[in-house]
Amino acid sequence: MVSVDYEARDGIARVHLNRPERLNAVTTELTEGLLAALDRAAADGARAVVLAGRGRAFCSGHDLKEPVPVETAIETRRRVDRLQEVTRRIRAFPGVVIAAVHGYAVGAGCEFALCCDLIVADEHAQFGFPEVGLGLSVTGGISALLPKIVGLAAAKEMLLLGERFAAAKAAELGLINRVVPAGEHEKAALEWAATVAARPPVAVSLAKQVLNQGMDGGMAEALATEADHAVLTSVVGEYGHG
Repeated sequence: MVSVDYEARDGIARVHLNRPERLNAVTTELTEGLLAALDRAAADGARAVVLAGRGRAFCSGHDLKEPVPVETAIETRRRVDRLQEVTRRIRAFPGVVIAAVHGYAVGAGCEFALCCDLIVADEHAQFGFPEVGLGLSVTGGISALLPKIVGLAAAKEMLLLGERFAAAKAAELGLINRVVPAGEHEKAALEWAATVAARPPVAVSLAKQVLNQGMDGGMAEALATEADHAVLTSVVGEYGHG
């Protein structure tokens, strides 16, 4: 089964994470499929991309049922760098990338959503960062983005406690843009995508760039530090106890 589906029409690309049997949990294949889909959208000249998930969830984070990779620190760094490339590609994409979230968007799934330009979530969506409780570290630039979006205190609460929170809470914190009735997330995202696609592409791209530049101070350093921490948690072992 293909891990990521792609289709494009009328200047809008639709990208679906497609591991529904595992709630679209992240594997190397899914990461590579997502990167390829973003590249294809750019090559097709898509003015907007809607990123969503098949089945019952947007993305449930890393697939913890996959065998733990036996790798060197250098190999871990390379693997994490590829995962972080999703953040880089989305933020560098000339058009607007809209996350359409339902079910779970946790861990890497929450990172995928937050690096998008706009986020629409259905009312039953759940967000969260469980990494610390699993002996892992965030990797998608969240260490730079999250405190700027929700403030340092809320960011620490999210990462250190790792509790899930509903779409309404995410909207209250300014983490997402819009909450819609159950099952309406992709429809709402496509409506926004159509609006964006109808606007002058250069103006849209420049508006995205200038806003990201205002937010991205320290982003490169944050990504590098997160990669270092991913290597450290990999070396220390499960639950950080050695």
